[in-house]
Amino acid sequence: MKTLIVSGGRIDRDFALSFCKKNSFDAVIGVDRGLQFLYDCGITPTHIVGDFDSAGPELVEYYKEQEGIELRRFCPVKDSTDTQIAIELALELKSTSIVILGGTGSRLDHVLGNIQSMMLAKAAGVDCRMIDAHNRIRLIEENTVLKKDSQYGRFVSLLPLTTRVEGVDLLGFKYPLHNHTFTSTGSAGLGVSNEIVEEEAQIHMKSGVLILIEALD
Repeated sequence: MKTLIVSGGRIDRDFALSFCKKNSFDAVIGVDRGLQFLYDCGITPTHIVGDFDSAGPELVEYYKEQEGIELRRFCPVKDSTDTQIAIELALELKSTSIVILGGTGSRLDHVLGNIQSMMLAKAAGVDCRMIDAHNRIRLIEENTVLKKDSQYGRFVSLLPLTTRVEGVDLLGFKYPLHNHTFTSTGSAGLGVSNEIVEEEAQIHMKSGVLILIEALD
């Protein structure tokens, strides 16, 4: 089951609309301000979640009146972010893959919180990716292959999510590594702005979780 989460961060309308037209999803979860994008683009959500502190009340009322849309309202004073709640719902729906639009933007605290929330999907064995017009972000804890002809962007960056990520080998990259250990207190620079130089690049790792960012510019 493929699930799309449209969150309340910055959304490049042209990119997001093109992406939605090229891909089909079994469930679409609108999150707070992300509802405006869905409404403007004529995309009907299957579920709506959030505290709706940044979504217009008339928009929320509109969706409440539509049949077949499940709405879950949460108190603004809560222990989870709206995007985390949406990921939890996607897992409840038995999603096999999750894509998040509107998970990035100018609020870096929200961006970092959303990346950490993706660990919920990773722990459940569900592929989860956060994308925008310039980046594709996912978490990896296993050997991963990136093909040059299908990469998202020119640059590939790897940052440790866990305190230590051990035994990292990078093959087919401009800057290879062998048995490297990434830590949360340094050495992150060795993982930033790498490039694929072979037909495919391989990331091998023994333990830990890496944030894999493919960036266009």
